[in-house]
Amino acid sequence: MIAASNIVHVVLTGGVGSRLWPLSRKTKPKQYLDLFDGCSLLEMTIDRNKSIANRLIIVGNVENHSLSCKVMEKFSLEHSHIVEAAPRNTAAAIAFAAFQSKEEDVLIVTPSDHIINGEEEYLVALKQAVEIAENNYLVTFGIKPSKPETGYGYIEFEGNHVLAFHEKPSLDKASDFLEQGNFYWNSGLFCFKAGVFLQELQKQEPEVYSRARTAWEANDSGFLDFDLSMQIPSISIDYAVMERSSNIKVVASQFDWSDLGSFESVYDYLVKKGHQADANGNILIGSAIHTSFIGVENCLLVHTPDAFLVVKKENSQEVKQVYQELEAANSPLL
Repeated sequence: MIAASNIVHVVLTGGVGSRLWPLSRKTKPKQYLDLFDGCSLLEMTIDRNKSIANRLIIVGNVENHSLSCKVMEKFSLEHSHIVEAAPRNTAAAIAFAAFQSKEEDVLIVTPSDHIINGEEEYLVALKQAVEIAENNYLVTFGIKPSKPETGYGYIEFEGNHVLAFHEKPSLDKASDFLEQGNFYWNSGLFCFKAGVFLQELQKQEPEVYSRARTAWEANDSGFLDFDLSMQIPSISIDYAVMERSSNIKVVASQFDWSDLGSFESVYDYLVKKGHQADANGNILIGSAIHTSFIGVENCLLVHTPDAFLVVKKENSQEVKQVYQELEAANSPLL
C-alpha cells in the first residue's frame, strides 16, 4: 500500500471507443476486448492498481455492466459497481464515486482503456500524487510528449503548477508545444480526496453537483434512476473542474502511456509487441487470411465477421467520422 490513507481506485468504463470501430462496438467496447497479451484493457487496469488501493469502484452503465461483472469474476477484490442509467460524462461519474466514498478517502481515478508500461515509474507517480492529494490538491498526471500529437489535450506547466489546459491542437500548434518543452499530454488520470473534489465541483458547477447528488441519493444498490440522471448536465471533469480550479497540481509521469484512442496508437503498440508488418509497414488485424498490400504503406486492414476497415495509420482519427455516419443511419454495425 502506498500510504496510510484509505485509497480507492475508481475505474471509468463508460467509453464506446468509436475511433476503434469495427473492433470496438457498443455491445463490446474496446476495454473488454482480449487483444492485449490475451487480456482486456479493463483487466490490465484493475490488475495494475490492485496492490495500491484498499477498495475498487467500477463506474459503468447498464449496457456494459454484465461485461464488467464477468471481468471481476477473475479477481478476488473488494469492489462495488455504480451503474449509470444514461451516460452523463466524467464529472458526474466521478461525483457518484465520491459520494459513495468518505470525504478523506483518496481517489485514484483511471479510465479503463489505457495501456501503461513501467510499473516502478507508475508507482512513483502515484506516490507523489497521493502525497499531494493529502494536502487537499486536485492532481492530474502529465505525460511527456514523444511527438506532436493532435489527438490529446495538453497541460501547460511550471514545476508541478498547472498554468493552463489546452484542447486538442492543430499539428502546427502541437509542434510548437513540443518545442517549448513545458507541455505535457493530458493523461485523463486523476488523484484527489473525495471531499475536495466534491467541494470544487459544487463551487464550479453547482447544478452538476446538486443533480448528481439527488440521483445518487435515490440509487438502488448502485443502480441510478434514468429520469434523475437525465437532469444532470453532461460535462467532463476537465471542463467542469480541472480547467477552472486554482487548486490543481500536475505530476510528471515517466511511465509509458497510451490511451489507445486510435488505430495509430493500436498500430504502434502491436508492432512494438511483435505483430507482423510487411516491408511497407502495413498490418492486418482480426484475420489469419493471407493478405498482400500493394502500392500503400503504413496501412491497417481491420477485419471482423461483418465489416472491413482499411485506414492509413496517419488518418486514424478520421475513423470516428465513419462511426458517426453509421450512428446517424441507425446501423446495426454499431
